[in-house]
Amino acid sequence: MSKDDHTDDEQRNGESLAKLLQRLQLPHIRASYHELAQTAAEQGWGHLDYLQRLIEGEVARREDKSLAQRIRRARFPVQKTLDQFQWSWPKKINRPQIQNLFRLNFIEQKANVIFLGTVGLGKTHLSIALGQTACARGYSVLFTTAIDIIHTLSAAAGTGSLKRTMQRYLKPSLIIMDEIGYLPIDKLGADLLFQVISQRYERGAILMSTNRAFKTWPEIFNNDTTLTSALLDRLLHHADICQIEGPSYRAKDHIES
Repeated sequence: MSKDDHTDDEQRNGESLAKLLQRLQLPHIRASYHELAQTAAEQGWGHLDYLQRLIEGEVARREDKSLAQRIRRARFPVQKTLDQFQWSWPKKINRPQIQNLFRLNFIEQKANVIFLGTVGLGKTHLSIALGQTACARGYSVLFTTAIDIIHTLSAAAGTGSLKRTMQRYLKPSLIIMDEIGYLPIDKLGADLLFQVISQRYERGAILMSTNRAFKTWPEIFNNDTTLTSALLDRLLHHADICQIEGPSYRAKDHIES
């Protein structure tokens, strides 16, 4: 066989292999196998070393893609990390308690976390950072607000799709409910939010932020003390409560001037 014939055979085999890899949906291996084979030959890798590196690259690509999908489905309004948090600003914050939450044991235990404090102290920042960490560890997450939940479920109830829509808030391993107490909630909204919390009780983790002390929660929920008591009973039974105190970080420039 001449050198040209050998080159033609290699080219045909390469094209055939590329098509097979495309059918198997292995894009990283398809894009990398030839160049990596040359590196393997130059560095004297064995067949198993070469195969392992190809597969490691494919697995890494799939994990990156899955993470991107989890982040997208979580619907975070912005990206935040724990490293960006200004620990020195709040007058009162239990740093070890919050850092321990990032081990994510509460998700495995299907327990709850509540960030309690006035506006501008980083409750939403910490919630998003925890949610992103959960995504990176393979958990499904949804970030939303109490009002968005109520509006979505109210609309679904009106079209007869409440049961199906409710699954949006029950399926994720972690649901983040931001801004409980910022706006009053009517009877229907209170009933719908109670259903979410009640059905997630000991079945899925909830991370909640609120600016209202628990004793004032009946005012949020249409002054329905019975419903509020039942809601808090389920929410606080397995809960880590993180109190944050101090002036608003967003207003610090006005405070300092």
